[in-house]
Amino acid sequence: MSELNEFVKIRIEKLKALREKGINPYPSAAYDQSHHSNEIVHKFRDLQPGEHKEDVAVSVAGRLMTIRDMGKSVFAHIQDGKGKIQIYIRKDSLGEAAFEVFKLLDLGDIIGVKGFPFKTKTGEVSVHAKTLEVLSKSLHPMPEKWHGLTDLEIRYRNRYVDLMVNDDVRKTFEIRSKVVSAMRKYLDSNNFLEVETPMMHSIPGGAAAKPFKTHHNALDMDMFLRIAPELYLKRLLVGGFERVYEINRNFRNEGISIKHNPEFTMLEAYQAYGNNESVMTLTENLLAEAAKASGHGLKLKVGPTEEEQVEVDFTPPFKRLPLLQALKELGGIDYETVDIEELKRRVKGTSAVVKHIDSLSKAELAYMLFGELCESKLVQPTFITDFPVEVSPLAKAKADNPSLTERFELFILGRELANGFSELNDPIDQRKRFEKQVDLRKAGDEEGMYLDEDFILALSYGMPPAGGVGIGIDRLLMFLTNSPSIRDVILFPLLRHRDDEEKMIFE
Repeated sequence: MSELNEFVKIRIEKLKALREKGINPYPSAAYDQSHHSNEIVHKFRDLQPGEHKEDVAVSVAGRLMTIRDMGKSVFAHIQDGKGKIQIYIRKDSLGEAAFEVFKLLDLGDIIGVKGFPFKTKTGEVSVHAKTLEVLSKSLHPMPEKWHGLTDLEIRYRNRYVDLMVNDDVRKTFEIRSKVVSAMRKYLDSNNFLEVETPMMHSIPGGAAAKPFKTHHNALDMDMFLRIAPELYLKRLLVGGFERVYEINRNFRNEGISIKHNPEFTMLEAYQAYGNNESVMTLTENLLAEAAKASGHGLKLKVGPTEEEQVEVDFTPPFKRLPLLQALKELGGIDYETVDIEELKRRVKGTSAVVKHIDSLSKAELAYMLFGELCESKLVQPTFITDFPVEVSPLAKAKADNPSLTERFELFILGRELANGFSELNDPIDQRKRFEKQVDLRKAGDEEGMYLDEDFILALSYGMPPAGGVGIGIDRLLMFLTNSPSIRDVILFPLLRHRDDEEKMIFE
């Protein structure tokens, strides 16, 4: 038997002992939790050391995190959803039977305690226990060490334990919830309607990405998990909704990195009678609200160490820089004078993997070089604008230069965070753009878009001019919580299956 299962065996013996005493270690009755730990600590912070409030009844519940046994009395800490609080257990106060029950408990067990607040002589607000209930017996021992880099995969794989023992991790996901709520509140207050669109598509669309494929048995048809909700949200603009948004789960069958998870969260918003300028303003305001909701304000420091930290300023307006100008200023390539063969040579000299380079246009090559040479140099929030039409199949062309589009991407610390544009609403032009994407797929580009006839039909009924934007929620949270990996801000990131998964043996 493994060392782990030896510990499990000891806990199971204690479980049996509890049952022999008539204690149900997993009771079905609700527990009356009158206060959370932080409420008691705050409310009674002004007590004097040694002062008791025996006339005040409190009831707390949580997981046992520490136990300091002093014989006939015990100091322990329990952790609830708001923090930790110390409990004090004395044999003469609790009663001999209940005290013996406590002796059968382990770190990780969940208990309920009723008693009164007091402040210890060392100044810690605590609860003097008068009664104790076992609410859940933990059969797996708590981890002794959980913080090193070597434990990262275990932390992601066993997120429930990570949350249990790491306060900073819980705080990250509390911030995530507050940020999403703030963004939703801002959109709602500006007359955007939250909607839900399908997550299974017969034709993947709305982005250049490789989809996950599945099959619907009853209809006997292949389906694709959503890579983006864009085309369905724009159908709603055709139908008459003027402002819509969706906080959506997307799935892309691509690589995994510190910036990529195959399943991720996006906010997409569409505004009829707007354009790329109006949704750039919307994006600035949303990110400002998100930054404030994170608790940092509009300026926050991001980086692995104090010496390496950079102050990122989310104060609107953000810098705007045309893509070809950025390529010249940051990448040293003048698009107007360079020839296509030189661009091909430069692309081959980068880390980009391109199987179909001879089929790419000059503008597409320039776009690739922008990604390789310039993105990492965009530190402060910067809108890169005026993308080539060849790489923007859903964006409206600029009136004064049809080779470019009214599209933007937002970059912070070298990472793309948002993508938006004036939406193409010309069905004839949209069909031509889709057909070019189909040609790219035939040439070997697995991320080329499909031709969506139903979407063309929808546009044929007339879609109002509109601006749309997609914002990566996970990447935004990486900035706002100073997290080095996207896995740090996703509760259950995708991990490779392990054949040596830990097996619990209860007998």
